[in-house]
Amino acid sequence: MLMHLRLTVPSALSSQVRTRLVNDDAVTNVAVSAGVVLKPEGDLIEADVAREAVSFVIDDLTDMGLGDSGGIVVGEPLATPFQRASSVERAAHGDPDDAVIWRLLVERAKGASHITVNYLAFLVIATALASIAVLTDSSVLVVGAMVVGPEFAAVAATCVGLAMGEWHLAGRSFALLVWTFCAAIAVITALAWVGLHVGLFDADMVTRERPQTNFIWRPDKWSFIVALLAGAAGVLAMAIDKSSAMVGVFISVTTVPAAGNVALGLAIWDWQEIRGSLAQLGLNIAGMLIAGVVTLVIERLVWRQLGEESRFTLTQRHFNRAHR
Repeated sequence: MLMHLRLTVPSALSSQVRTRLVNDDAVTNVAVSAGVVLKPEGDLIEADVAREAVSFVIDDLTDMGLGDSGGIVVGEPLATPFQRASSVERAAHGDPDDAVIWRLLVERAKGASHITVNYLAFLVIATALASIAVLTDSSVLVVGAMVVGPEFAAVAATCVGLAMGEWHLAGRSFALLVWTFCAAIAVITALAWVGLHVGLFDADMVTRERPQTNFIWRPDKWSFIVALLAGAAGVLAMAIDKSSAMVGVFISVTTVPAAGNVALGLAIWDWQEIRGSLAQLGLNIAGMLIAGVVTLVIERLVWRQLGEESRFTLTQRHFNRAHR
């Protein structure tokens, strides 16, 4: 599996960048178009890189100053049906399915740390679905609310910020998580209060025994264990870009359902429902954050070791070529 790099390189860095790419056996199809870039002025250099080596190549290019004075664009080809692609992949350390492109992960996390109208809309809708699930004691609607809820993006962005030492990112992402949940709960509380007073439902529908949805406001040790597992799976899926695994994460933790139950508890002012739901919400978020950060830190340590091996191998190749 190859990734495509499109680099805008100032003339002063062009020779250094070309040498770095050409001398790496995990890089192929290096092409240079001198002086064709107009804004900012410089050379256009393109290359295909084995996915597991991309993060190391980008780190080296950034250390050269290319991130500040030029441009780095990363793309993924639909297919690479040529023979050398296989040899390039074999030259890289690790497995492409395990590869994490750390700087891209941080960029995605930054994108997920900003509040948007769509994010808030999805969270409000998910919380509304969760509230209806409580009133109707429907486990199907609980699952629907979990899938609609967008909150894991903010959880994952917080984990990335903490694991990578991007403290501003972590703080902004966590603030997004807290304030959007507060906003969604406030909106659904207001709607539930209106529904209560126009006879749409009564308090007994919230406080009665609900076999399918009682777990929402009754956290236990399993709630925390599930949150740990979901947090680890979620950030791992985000790190290696396995979006298919994210749905399983969404329907594993009861953050949005707990928020919906908080809103109903506030509308009928039942402290037991409020307290239990807040405990469930806090327990799930805490578990996902702990597991997510630990998972990313372990991943970083593993890939740092692979990076050191990769750079040692590259240095040896430079030495051998220079003394032939």
